[in-house]
Amino acid sequence: MGAALGTLSEIRELKAEITGLRTDLRRFIERANQQHVENVLGDLKKNYAGLFSDHQVETARTDLSAHMVGDCRMREKCYGVFMEFLQNTSRHIKEGHVPDEIIQSYREQMKTLRSKGQHDRCDTCFTEVHRLFEKQVDLMQSLGIYQNAADRTGTAAEIADESVVKDLLEPVANVQRFLILKSLSVQTRTFSDISQLTGLKGGNLLFHVRKLTDAGMILQRHERGDYIITDKGYKTLVAISELSCRINGN
Repeated sequence: MGAALGTLSEIRELKAEITGLRTDLRRFIERANQQHVENVLGDLKKNYAGLFSDHQVETARTDLSAHMVGDCRMREKCYGVFMEFLQNTSRHIKEGHVPDEIIQSYREQMKTLRSKGQHDRCDTCFTEVHRLFEKQVDLMQSLGIYQNAADRTGTAAEIADESVVKDLLEPVANVQRFLILKSLSVQTRTFSDISQLTGLKGGNLLFHVRKLTDAGMILQRHERGDYIITDKGYKTLVAISELSCRINGN
């Protein structure tokens, strides 16, 4: 009887040690992956931030020309003002850190500019400027150089339902996309690498890659370059891992 109790005690101790080792291993992997992400993002900001900034400005030129009201006598003047605004904001993409106060000050500038608009159809132009500015902000968040203060302190009741589903839950609610995200947390990969990993090809794979790209969870270094996980993508993985452990009791 005593021997049996001793064996049970040893088994419990062994199980506790195994659980501890699993926890330590998981933490080690998370730290290693975090270091990988930080190194990749650091390299990205160092070597490609200027390229991203220039691309945002060129996109702004094209999109403003296409979507501003065409038959307005103030079009050219407003176009110049809007481009100056977007060029100023895009410069922050090259910085290592962008305080929330700066982003909020630009939003106040947009409100001030809008208050000077004399016609209802000014909304068309200002909506486009706002969209282009928020695209820049999304890129800053993806690169890990900006974090909205509200994201750090918000409660469940304050969660914006539609944006959370579209930009956070939906992109990872697919086995193939989740696999892509996990694989990029370990190393950068080419389109061909991702194809071999997932078994997806051509337009089918591109659809899933774009879902993650549009959500700001992965980025492509440059045209036809490697894909990398972003700060947002990595934090999403860590949050899912922690949630899974709590729910499953691991």
